[in-house]
Amino acid sequence: MKNVFLETHNIKNPATGFGTFNHGLVTGLSHQDFGDLTLTLCAENPGKVAQEFKDKFKYKKLIGLNRYKMFRVRDKHDLWHSVNQNLKFEPHKVSKYLLTVHDVNFAEGISKPYTNNKKYNTFVEKLNRSNAITYISNFAKEQTHKYFDVPNVPEYVIYNGNPVTFLEDTSTYKPEVPTDKPFLYSIGDFIAKKNFTAIIKMMLHVPGFNLIISGNNNKPYGEEVKQCIIDNNLQDRVFLTGKVSNQGKQYYMQHCKGFVLASVAEGFGLPPIEAMKFGKPIFLANRASLPEIGGEHSFYWDDFDPEYMAAVLFKGLDAYNANKDFYSTEYKKRADSFNWDTAAKQYLKVYQSLLK
Repeated sequence: MKNVFLETHNIKNPATGFGTFNHGLVTGLSHQDFGDLTLTLCAENPGKVAQEFKDKFKYKKLIGLNRYKMFRVRDKHDLWHSVNQNLKFEPHKVSKYLLTVHDVNFAEGISKPYTNNKKYNTFVEKLNRSNAITYISNFAKEQTHKYFDVPNVPEYVIYNGNPVTFLEDTSTYKPEVPTDKPFLYSIGDFIAKKNFTAIIKMMLHVPGFNLIISGNNNKPYGEEVKQCIIDNNLQDRVFLTGKVSNQGKQYYMQHCKGFVLASVAEGFGLPPIEAMKFGKPIFLANRASLPEIGGEHSFYWDDFDPEYMAAVLFKGLDAYNANKDFYSTEYKKRADSFNWDTAAKQYLKVYQSLLK
């Protein structure tokens, strides 16, 4: 038996992008036949993970000290899968090494010489250690080649699955913000690249609609977003829910008139494919991976002028409402095309290829 060690430490954070990826991939893998492979997951609380996935995997407890070189993981393994890209958990002894790249947006903000930046150097070490690399989008691959000297190893693009694998009963959900008027919906981590202020300013030119944004806004950018709402006198039309449960997220996606995301740096962008599951019109920035993920039937902003964004929004809503069955069907088909079982099968093929 060959042992594959998956660095799945972020599985503890299911509400984050990395956490969603960790849990989705592990769930997809749990549905597969591993053949002659044994898969080991690592977590701060492996007992909790084992409650969900039982004896399908082996489990390893990681502690903070494992981030340091002298305390690196010494468990015997034939392949190490670096699932989370930026974490410092590494094997003491390197055998085969697979790196999954989510995005290298951090490289865009680094001034030369790059080698003075610790994050840059850590990522270079991971690249140079790799026997193969997987990317979550073609954009992530192109971006990596733009900023780094990528080693001559096999490279694969494996799309993420859709986190919405079943529809929740939202009939009992009690929203904490007003939903009595037509509203647009957005969700994401409150960091500057999400560009929430652009869609807030757009609302000045979108009468008759409210805007609801979910995500942990207790961050510096969250304060900027709150001030933007105040500065534009939109306190009665733009609402922040804070963190939201899966039931709550599905409630807002189910009842919104459109999903909006003006992010400027997405390695993949999970929320749009989640929203597609509900067949609602999708409005995205024409940046990074979003056109790749949104597909031909989403509507795109080429810039962030508020009046222009509003014009694109209304034109898209008109097109959608004139042919609702077509758009809804196409969105749902695209949502279902992103599947964690499919992704897991592709990762297993990469594992097997590396271990031949």
